[in-house]
Amino acid sequence: MVLNYFKIAWRSLKKQPFFTFLNIFGLAIGMAGALLISLYIYDELNFDKMYADTDRIHRINTDIKFGGDEVSVAESSAPMAAMLEKDFPQVELATRFRNQYSMLIRKSGTNENVKEFEGNFVDDTFFKMFGFELLYGDTTTALKEPNTLILTKTAAEKHFKIDEAVGQSVIIDNNETYIVTGVIDDMPKNSFLRNDNIFISMASLEDAKNTQWGSNNYATFIKLIPNANIEDFQESLQSVFKTYVMPWAQKVFPGITLEGFLAAGNYFNISSIPLKDIHLHSQRSSEFSPNSDIQNVYILGLIGLFLILLASVNFMNLSTAHSLKRAKEVGIRKTLGSSKLELIRQFLSESGLITFISLLLAIILAAIALPFFSDLSGRDISIPFSNPFFWLILIFATIILALFSGMYPAFFMSKFAPVEVLKGGGQNSIGGSGIRSSLVVFQFAISVFLIVSTLVVFQQLKFIQNKDLGYSKDRVLIIQDVDAAGNKVQSFKNEVQQLSAVENVSLSSFLPTPSNRSDSSYFQEGKMDQDYAIQMQSWRVDYNYINTLDLEIIAGRNFDKKFSTDSLGIIINETAVAIMGIKPEDALGLRVTHNIEDEELQFYTIIGVVKNFHFESLRENIGGLSLVLGDYTNALAVKINARDYASTIASIEQQWKKMAPGQPFNYYFLEDSFNSTYESEQRLGRIFTTFTILSLLIACLGLFGLAAFSAEKRAKEIGVRKVLGASVGQITYKLSVDFLKLVGIAIIISIPLSWYIMNKWLEDFTYRIDISWGVFALAILMAVTISIITVSFQSIKAAIVNPIKSLKTE
Repeated sequence: MVLNYFKIAWRSLKKQPFFTFLNIFGLAIGMAGALLISLYIYDELNFDKMYADTDRIHRINTDIKFGGDEVSVAESSAPMAAMLEKDFPQVELATRFRNQYSMLIRKSGTNENVKEFEGNFVDDTFFKMFGFELLYGDTTTALKEPNTLILTKTAAEKHFKIDEAVGQSVIIDNNETYIVTGVIDDMPKNSFLRNDNIFISMASLEDAKNTQWGSNNYATFIKLIPNANIEDFQESLQSVFKTYVMPWAQKVFPGITLEGFLAAGNYFNISSIPLKDIHLHSQRSSEFSPNSDIQNVYILGLIGLFLILLASVNFMNLSTAHSLKRAKEVGIRKTLGSSKLELIRQFLSESGLITFISLLLAIILAAIALPFFSDLSGRDISIPFSNPFFWLILIFATIILALFSGMYPAFFMSKFAPVEVLKGGGQNSIGGSGIRSSLVVFQFAISVFLIVSTLVVFQQLKFIQNKDLGYSKDRVLIIQDVDAAGNKVQSFKNEVQQLSAVENVSLSSFLPTPSNRSDSSYFQEGKMDQDYAIQMQSWRVDYNYINTLDLEIIAGRNFDKKFSTDSLGIIINETAVAIMGIKPEDALGLRVTHNIEDEELQFYTIIGVVKNFHFESLRENIGGLSLVLGDYTNALAVKINARDYASTIASIEQQWKKMAPGQPFNYYFLEDSFNSTYESEQRLGRIFTTFTILSLLIACLGLFGLAAFSAEKRAKEIGVRKVLGASVGQITYKLSVDFLKLVGIAIIISIPLSWYIMNKWLEDFTYRIDISWGVFALAILMAVTISIITVSFQSIKAAIVNPIKSLKTE
């Protein structure tokens, strides 16, 4: 009997190829889009779940408000790990990381360096914490001794035969020699360590032994004992500030008290976050790798659901609309003894057949689109064809979709009264137009919502791109690792400055895009109390820094070689002046210090105030900042005044090879670094665009089919109107206006919803656009235009038919 159902279903589908195509193609597009989004979400939700005891591993976070500044960092102080192991019975194990970012590495006895972009100092408990095994070497001794390190397989193969790496010596940054004590497999792509290739023993780092509680530079991970009560642990963490941090602060900051610190609205909070939650729930400074956002997962999940719903709605709409042609079939079947249940089974068989054919087409479409989608999402996603669970889930989901899509049409058509439909009253007896109208409204409400969302995302990105950042990011080339030139760094800078295409050059590793950061508490001379603390970034720059980045001095002057006292001069920004509670002009000549724990205080004289510029993401407020002369020369910023970038870069590289033979020449443009900061938003915008187009395509397929059915259903009416003198334009308008009314209702529903949701999304940005009426006007125009084009094609086609032909049709 089941086989017979499918045989009849197949015959029925072949009789109506146009509607069959619309149903299958619409469902396939929705299923393919939902499949790709599901694979992406699955990848996002499985970050950092591959480690041993992942559920028990947490990272310590630090949130501080002090000196007019608020920071949220993914790091804590050096003594935190040992203290947690000693004082907290819930903590079974602790390990620390100290990020070194990029470094140059070469095999001893060679001159050619290789740049590794991520490396970390780690405690020897690293292996026990995460359950890593070495491909070569012994985990119990690999990171015990100073000046030892382990390499990932990829990093080791750049220098040695993989099985000969252990015991070899390498030189890091042309300075320190280390012994390779192990080779580890490459880090998983969905790990917070995915970019790391070098792990150096923490015993090599002298700073790791310091006992300062106010310097937060170490990512600290802990493993809790089985069944530990996380709420109790979180609560007890708050005692760390009172027990350890405040006693240390009272030695460093004269007169500071716990009561005074809290009364001033300050705080020092320590908390933990599960390792598996970091990727989607943590957006702090000093993260190991760029994290995603759970909001994006929710948004993409909704889009995937919308695509499936849109495709299902298409099926329901087209099936019920096309039911008029099958009314007599239902009447005859009922007259011959078919029960309502048998008819429901028959129609569900048809929906099941359509859905499974759509599934096959969807898999083909998804496989074709996968490389594009992987590039779009920034993830290395693949379809797990060999995984039986994948097929089980896919088949189960398809069955659910078939039932969901086919249930309403099946019940709808099985209710036809045989007496009415067999004597020709089918057209009047078949209802459902209200349901079909509601489904069209639902489709276009989703489509308009997606259009508005896409426009808002791109407007925010455009705002970010065009906002006055307070510095110039255009035409600024950043050359990395220039300290590899040793004592020839200054000579290299001078040679670059002489190039005709170069406007200005500055040596500094501190840049307004992701780069080095150094945070300090400053105090004005004579005001060393905690109430007068000024928390701000402390950047080491050279004399050309301000001119190279086109920063604006609003009071005082720039650093000048004519003034020998500028070695102890300092330039601060407007925020720092505001924290001091004075005007920029009044700050000039004041002296500040940050090394108050030293016996002899070193004071810096404020010689200038620079206009605020965005050195953090536009999600954050501009904090306090100070510039002092220094020799931290890891990067060279080159302002180019010509458009022939290729020849200018080639000339700079030529000078580099003269000054630093054998050293890699690495560079990037400051604008590209700025853009990478908003990579997740750009990716979200591209994904929105792609799936908005898909949703519109699905909605238009349904509208196209309904318009064709409506025109066919009203063929005689059209013929009569033409005979009575109606023009093609009048008939087209008459056929189109009913559909446009539905689109109008959809717009009314979707506009306030999209305004609310996108305003919530924009709340993540401190600097953001206001959603203007123009966004909604453009979305409405696009939706109406697309629907008019879709409906008018069928309407005009019906209106130009010879009325004699339509009136003769029986």
